Amino acid sequence: MNADAVVLDIDGVLVDVADSYRRAIVESVDRVYGRTIDDDGVQRFKDAGGFNNDWELTDAAALFVLAREAGYEGDVAAFTDAVAAAGGGLDAAETVVRDAPVDDGAVFDRWDRERLRETFQALYLGTDLYRDLEGADPPFTARGYINDEPVLVAESALEALEARFALGVLTGRPAAEADIALSRVGLSVPDAHRFTMDDWTEGKPHPRALTTLADRLDAERVAFAGDTLDDVRTAVNAADADAERTYHGIGVLTGGLTGERGRQAFTDAGAAAVVETVNDLPELLERS
Repeated sequence: MNADAVVLDIDGVLVDVADSYRRAIVESVDRVYGRTIDDDGVQRFKDAGGFNNDWELTDAAALFVLAREAGYEGDVAAFTDAVAAAGGGLDAAETVVRDAPVDDGAVFDRWDRERLRETFQALYLGTDLYRDLEGADPPFTARGYINDEPVLVAESALEALEARFALGVLTGRPAAEADIALSRVGLSVPDAHRFTMDDWTEGKPHPRALTTLADRLDAERVAFAGDTLDDVRTAVNAADADAERTYHGIGVLTGGLTGERGRQAFTDAGAAAVVETVNDLPELLERS
């Protein structure tokens, strides 16, 4: 597979977030409402699309929990299938609740997005980092799940990619949290060669960030490696939006999608290739 630029997602590709971001989703809803979804439920929301922002996924999971308490009879699979059918993302989750035979007023009256976000950030960042990045005292004391993010990429793989390709980063993390992860893995890219949550409003799978990076990297063939279906869809959408370039969406099986099920899901979403880890990219890709 030929490429002259490689764009990397962070979560589930460069660092493992199973015990950090994803754990914070589950536990934030539980702390606020006393009930929550499990890890499989988190992945179902991811697969539904439109949840590149984990704060919004937390909000949607809370909506599901509150809807269940208000009489919604479907399980998380039925709810996320309905969200996907409605277009994915938080707006779709709100639509599903409003269209369900439940007292949606009771659901939305109890839906506290500000408290959910504060809880999430306290759990994820921990007390000291919360004060530094949020500029306020956290709602409770916590160690911070950000410290539980094992590095997934080998130094040798990064060196091989940096030597052969122009590199970019496209992530749903806020910029400050992206800085922490990139420093941990030892990857430095110019600000112009990365997109974070702070740099655009659309989010994945909208193609604007990827096509912009392709332009800034002066690339004709771009490989974008990510761990979610929305990452692959971003590359597919970029190819539709920018016919002058070639975009390869590469699924990486170190996030929530794993094994043969994950491989098939990526293929069905339009992946040009699926790899076990990001460390397989240097062997997969050739310089065009």
